[in-house]
Amino acid sequence: MKCIDFDKAFARYATQWFREHAKEYRNYDAMEAAVPDVYERFLDEPADFLAHAKPGEYFRQWDDAKLLIDWMEDYYKQNVPVPDMLLNRITELGEAAEKRLYALLQKERTPQEARMTAVSLLGELESTLPMQLYISWQLHRERDDELADAACERLTQMGEEAVAPMRAFLDDANDAGKEALCSVLSHYDDEDGKVLNELLRLIRLPDANVATLAGYLGRLGDERALETLIDLALDEDRGYLDYIELRSAIEQLGGDAPERTFDERDPEYEAMARLQLPDRKQDGTEENGGDYLQ
Repeated sequence: MKCIDFDKAFARYATQWFREHAKEYRNYDAMEAAVPDVYERFLDEPADFLAHAKPGEYFRQWDDAKLLIDWMEDYYKQNVPVPDMLLNRITELGEAAEKRLYALLQKERTPQEARMTAVSLLGELESTLPMQLYISWQLHRERDDELADAACERLTQMGEEAVAPMRAFLDDANDAGKEALCSVLSHYDDEDGKVLNELLRLIRLPDANVATLAGYLGRLGDERALETLIDLALDEDRGYLDYIELRSAIEQLGGDAPERTFDERDPEYEAMARLQLPDRKQDGTEENGGDYLQ
């Protein structure tokens, strides 16, 4: 199927529209504010480049999910912007589209952007069909993996139904995968302490993302994490951003966070201090008595 560039077509339409209606707008900002309305006109007017079909209705001529999803994939392969109207039509097909999108996810040679879009569309469909696939992507993942991150967000969306399968595979995951799975599991009860133990181990690793993991421990709500969190907060080598997240988690669990004083020698403190509106005193506190920067 031909991959029509609707963005380029709209740019031509808008240029012509504003040329013909320039007197209706006082300045460029007024024109910019009118763009959404002009786009709605574009969608609802028969277009020569579509043999007089309306752009907003063009893809509704087809109800074959495979054809439409293959078409979407071709858009990515040809580096043509994917029309929202095509994506909307795919989700309108419901269950038929769900199965074809799931099949696309398993095509490792397809463009990453196409798979990311498939994850997003399956999320709109509130599909649990790819649950096991999403979990499998976490097991041997890299720390920076946009596709696995998107899948993890959808596992969160799936709710309690995904909890037992994630817990079942937690032991099989590498450290990056354990962290990702625990980010979801920290929303739920952890009666056997499995998630707690993993998070306490991860936060002690040399390359740990302490601030993020502290947030998970705070959300998990298990007071047994306090000893580790306080110990890390007391570490003089621990930077400012880690400290404020550790402090937040400690307080969330009902503990008393140790006080630390930071100054301009800590680059994280200095960067954040520049963003603060109140004047700072020399000891790193604020003139208005606030303690955010302590």
